[in-house]
Amino acid sequence: MIEFFCFYYIWNKYCTGNSTKTVTMKKFLIFLIFPLLFSFDAQREDAFQTGEWFKFRVHYGLINAGYATLEVQDGVINNKKVYHVIGKGYSTGMSRFFFKVDDLYESYFDKVTGNPYKYIRKIDEGGYTKNQEGFFNLASDRVLVKDFDNKTEKTYVIPNNTQDIVSAFYYLRNYPTINKLKVGESVAIDMFFDEETTKFKLKFIGREDLNTKFGVIPTMIFRPLVQSGRVFKEQEALTVWISDDDNKIPVRIQASLTVGSIKADLDGFKGLKNSFTIKVK
Repeated sequence: MIEFFCFYYIWNKYCTGNSTKTVTMKKFLIFLIFPLLFSFDAQREDAFQTGEWFKFRVHYGLINAGYATLEVQDGVINNKKVYHVIGKGYSTGMSRFFFKVDDLYESYFDKVTGNPYKYIRKIDEGGYTKNQEGFFNLASDRVLVKDFDNKTEKTYVIPNNTQDIVSAFYYLRNYPTINKLKVGESVAIDMFFDEETTKFKLKFIGREDLNTKFGVIPTMIFRPLVQSGRVFKEQEALTVWISDDDNKIPVRIQASLTVGSIKADLDGFKGLKNSFTIKVK
């Protein structure tokens, strides 16, 4: 990620080790960059198109920690034209000196259904590396994961309509009933990541006109929930702002710390399919 790979500072300082709390925090930080997820009831015309690109700046106050980009290209899988999305994340400046991050995430998914055919995950996070490719069999609800570092292959059974970390973001942007959500309502999706399927929810908090470098952007605010057993637990420290227009792109992701907060802000964009609603300052 989504993944996500924006929150390098938090990851390095708060997400080392293998405790249950640490693993849960890691997954949340990863999910928040790509996924910024919201699941709805019926598909509409695509909210994006080939050529769409945007960039996020990850920062703690005035201190830059890194950048992340997402770009939509055309691709081909089994002689079929598909969307090919490429996500990159990297640390910069002093953050790179203390905790080098170079991440690559790719996804190939259907132009009509949005379901994934293949994903690529090649990451280097402070010396922790992973080089994997996943191949989805939509007919049998299985995914074959090839791990090139460990030279292994394994097949996993997944729920119908399961997404990978990148395809989920685009798949869910196409659902129309987001504007009908009431405060307190939540939406869910099945996502395959780190060799397991995770049930992920977002709770709708409300709307806000958000001040950005581009101007004032009308947004919808969401808070992620993670499933622990059969219970969903809310993570009060994490908040996501989504553009309240037909693009439904992430504008800000914020993780509150004991002192201040670390943010990933939209820093650049091009190739949007729909008009981007911005109120001039």
